[in-house]
Amino acid sequence: MDVFMILGFALAAYSVVANDAIQTLGTFLSSNTKRPWPVLWAYIGGLLTVVLVYGWWQNQGDVSYGRLSKIPEAVHSSWIYCIAPAVLLVITRFGIPVSTTFLILTVFAPKALPDMLLKSILGYAVAFTLGFVTYRYVANSLERRFFNDSSRPPSSYWLGLQWCSTGFLWSQWLIQDLANIFVFLPRKLDLIWLLGAIVGMLGVLALVFAAKGGAIQKIVTTKTGTADIRSATIIDFLYALILLVFKEASHVPMSTTWVFIGLLAGREIALTAVLRHRQGKETRDIVARDIYKAFSGLAISVILAYAIPAVLRGSGG
Repeated sequence: MDVFMILGFALAAYSVVANDAIQTLGTFLSSNTKRPWPVLWAYIGGLLTVVLVYGWWQNQGDVSYGRLSKIPEAVHSSWIYCIAPAVLLVITRFGIPVSTTFLILTVFAPKALPDMLLKSILGYAVAFTLGFVTYRYVANSLERRFFNDSSRPPSSYWLGLQWCSTGFLWSQWLIQDLANIFVFLPRKLDLIWLLGAIVGMLGVLALVFAAKGGAIQKIVTTKTGTADIRSATIIDFLYALILLVFKEASHVPMSTTWVFIGLLAGREIALTAVLRHRQGKETRDIVARDIYKAFSGLAISVILAYAIPAVLRGSGG
């Protein structure tokens, strides 16, 4: 195992979890701010361990659940492969919700970009539509009640529901996005490497939880009612359902970031129409800002996807 591949894995593990995973866990963190972070970390870390071990056992050492089957391993290891996760790390510090799928996987397989982009755009459209329809015509009365009663503590059963929905979502996200981290390692891991990967990712999760999500968490906290455990439960459940459907549809990797942003955008527009708690222009600005950040990340991904292989070819690597 080459040192640069290990470094790439370490950088990807931290940057992917800090950027993508915190969007998945953002509502969980924002609605559980009064609970000690080690308790939240232990729950999420336990689920991470189960998903990794099960995937490794079920797929004969492949923890990516088959999502790297069409992404070739790097024939020659090089420091240049570490550029993409390093760039992602910098972007994350500025709170930009970039797609880690585009930024990292396309460096290894630029030809896979069109299929991943198509699936991700479809994911955004489906998530936006589901978010808008659900909150405009189905869950609007619930959200109105949550909004008006925000000063009252929710019933205790909502805590159990939210932790269940978060567990469901977290498992679906992992199955989709573990490929973005493990692309740096061999497709079949032995037990020692599996255990090392688990320990490393648990450490990364601890850092992220201790920082309460970091800059990316603003994507969640700027949206209506996401600190309410009841609203967070519904968001997580809808998000998980979308990921489940797309997971079963094909093994082509997709941007879970775009799905998340699409769901929140549809929800925010619908709630603005129902609650009228803010001006429509303010909501449009929030949605447009998220889309702009996502497309900025895509532009960076495309540049790296084609520049890095060109540099490798030019250097003979």
